[in-house]
Amino acid sequence: MSYDPPRPAGRLLLTPQDGEAPARARRLRSLGLGERADPALDAFADRLGDATGAPYAMVNFVDEHRQFFAGLRRPARGTYRKGDGSSPEMGRVLPRDHGFCPHVVVRRKALVLEDVLDYPRFAGNPVVDEFGIRSYLGAPLIDSTGMVLGTVCVADLTPRAWGRAGLETIKSTAADLAMGLERQGDPLAP
Repeated sequence: MSYDPPRPAGRLLLTPQDGEAPARARRLRSLGLGERADPALDAFADRLGDATGAPYAMVNFVDEHRQFFAGLRRPARGTYRKGDGSSPEMGRVLPRDHGFCPHVVVRRKALVLEDVLDYPRFAGNPVVDEFGIRSYLGAPLIDSTGMVLGTVCVADLTPRAWGRAGLETIKSTAADLAMGLERQGDPLAP
């Protein structure tokens, strides 16, 4: 774990250290991933959101400093309003200490948060206040070399009981997509 100094709001964020981040960044570059939005991955995220009923669905590639959503489905602007009345819209890039995907990448296994507020480690994450995220379900994208490229995930603005079906869906979806990404981007892939 690494200690990030408190944010202006005074929050302590514990983002796991990621020793594979430099190698992952190189692997993503070799596959041509993590630098631009991909309409096919946006369509994939839309299908995943439809399958799970989640307003947010993402294909996320994580490097040393940031997360990049090459595939992104997000709710219409105005769906969530912060206490100050503003309605932020999630973009394609987030700092590495925002959200829950960096935990999935380092853990190398799926993460289910039915209500993020039930977990002190996650309740103070900036995406809770900034975008209204209350539940999360994500699985790692692991390629044939064993490298975790990023995640496939969904999130909701309300607590969700994702259940075994949700967990199995996200895990199988991530495995299928990882194979497809590798075949598409790497001429040496099996």
